[in-house]
Amino acid sequence: MQKTPKSLRLHIGIFGKRNAGKSSILNSLTGQSSSIVSSYAGTTTDPVEKPMELLPIGPVLFIDTAGIDDIGALGEMRIERTRQVIKRTDLAVIVIEPGNLTEFELDLIKEFHRLSVPYILAVNKTDLKKLKDSSLETLKQKTSNIVICSAETGDGITELRKMLIKTAPPDFLESPAILSDLVGPGGIAVLVVPIDKEAPKGRLIMPQVQSIRDLLDGDSSALVCKDRELMSTLDKLKHKPDLVVTDSQAFLKVAADTPLDVPMTSFSILFARFKGDLVEMTKGAMVIENLEPTDKIMICESCTHHPITDDIGTVKIPRWLHQFVGGKLQIDHWRGHDWPENLEEYKLIIHCGGCMWNKREMLSRIMTAREAGVPITNYGLTIAYTLGIFERSLKPFPAAWEVYNKYKT
Repeated sequence: MQKTPKSLRLHIGIFGKRNAGKSSILNSLTGQSSSIVSSYAGTTTDPVEKPMELLPIGPVLFIDTAGIDDIGALGEMRIERTRQVIKRTDLAVIVIEPGNLTEFELDLIKEFHRLSVPYILAVNKTDLKKLKDSSLETLKQKTSNIVICSAETGDGITELRKMLIKTAPPDFLESPAILSDLVGPGGIAVLVVPIDKEAPKGRLIMPQVQSIRDLLDGDSSALVCKDRELMSTLDKLKHKPDLVVTDSQAFLKVAADTPLDVPMTSFSILFARFKGDLVEMTKGAMVIENLEPTDKIMICESCTHHPITDDIGTVKIPRWLHQFVGGKLQIDHWRGHDWPENLEEYKLIIHCGGCMWNKREMLSRIMTAREAGVPITNYGLTIAYTLGIFERSLKPFPAAWEVYNKYKT
């Protein structure tokens, strides 16, 4: 992979009212004309994304948004797009004009507090109007992360970059492991990668590539094979591997071919930990035990690819669920960043691994589900539960294993 995928970049959202100078701030930060700038309010309609390197953080993704105070029917749609960006923002920049802190900015601050998203108040256009001491004191009551700047003259832009680095979540300065912590330096993991209709031609899917890189970064070794070659691969090893990881759809065969004393799990379950909350999703998977025919559940996919004939989310998981429950469930399918508002109608939400998203958006979804009182789990955990290999797939993760033993009936 030549470029860092968006899912691994720190997502920095730029928010504020129309004509506050959000696009100018983005252009100043990136040193490029990433967004169209105009004196007319409402120039930015859809979110504008700009990837770049911001040292020492590394790869980041700036997202310029429409004004949170937009008006009219189209304005409401633009505001909704902006609110969707909030859910995937790791670090927010709220752009305001001197002495112009209004209910719109206060609502943004309240939402970032609710989601535990760090934010910076960037007071722009100080070349046109000086910030009064009384206004500064009001801002300080909200946060100490304040930068006084002017996108027009460039004053304060360097300070804003420094504040971004200072305010970035620690995870992006010290990235969490995907699986190398389970294998350890000098250890070896066998990665089972089926090559079937869903495998992209000529390449591996993102969780597989990222897992290999994570093992190399952790001074571990990665041995990759197809599911049909697993037994012969294990026989050729001088010592047993520290971990076997499989694509979820080959779970049963890999479980049968892997010795019981070798830890085994799936890429999807690894990503439940890496991108989301494995403990919370373990609790969600256990709800499957009590599902009954006609119960309503939702299956979500972050990607918007066209499903194939035997698609994992629309065909295989529903089939395994119906077999486990002993009847037909009501299943709704959702793709991309959109989500229904009637979450409370569902008995369970089953999400993909979220490999194309950043961790913030997955955590936002988990939080939204929790607030609606709806359990949430993911593909790998669901497959493991319905196929009867849930316990084995959880054993490499002490926290999840403890929760399972505490809540199992």
